[in-house]
Amino acid sequence: MRSITSFDLQYAHRFYGFRGEAQYLHGHTGVLTIEVEDSINQGVNMVYPCNEIQKLAWDVLKNFDHALVLREDDPLLPAVLDVYAKQGIRNGHPQNKMKGEAFCTEWAKAYPDCRLVVTKETMTVEGMIKIVYDLLKDKLNIVKITFSSGVNKASEEFDCHKDIDRCPWCGISLNEKGVCPKCGYKK
Repeated sequence: MRSITSFDLQYAHRFYGFRGEAQYLHGHTGVLTIEVEDSINQGVNMVYPCNEIQKLAWDVLKNFDHALVLREDDPLLPAVLDVYAKQGIRNGHPQNKMKGEAFCTEWAKAYPDCRLVVTKETMTVEGMIKIVYDLLKDKLNIVKITFSSGVNKASEEFDCHKDIDRCPWCGISLNEKGVCPKCGYKK
């Protein structure tokens, strides 16, 4: 069985080097859906609590919300960082409260203080799926991710049959010490 959770993301990007309208800086509302599969946890009668999937995933995804996403070789990148430095916001601003944890993977690097994600490849719906899966694959038994942005939509299915110890009271993953981070249950 699956638990399914969706997220709305507002972001701006462009397809550097692309011929067509997408070469211009523009914004989107994207919808990302994550499907997690496992057996039903008998203690809570669910696969995985959707609100807990949201908390886990949002720690990563909030880096993309209301952010600028540029490819690492885009000539706009140094210009944007220069403008942010001149404005005094490159290293954050007190009003920037929705910062995710910084990350650096093979596909992307997040700069939460300046609401910027730098990607290796052009940020397409397919690219977003690749980045999100890479960031969350060790935390959740993800079997499918779908991302739609404007008229574009893609999905990918994954073989994921990890044995993740979960709390019999809350249904969420136990930490490396076998303790539930939510309620304190110990295995």
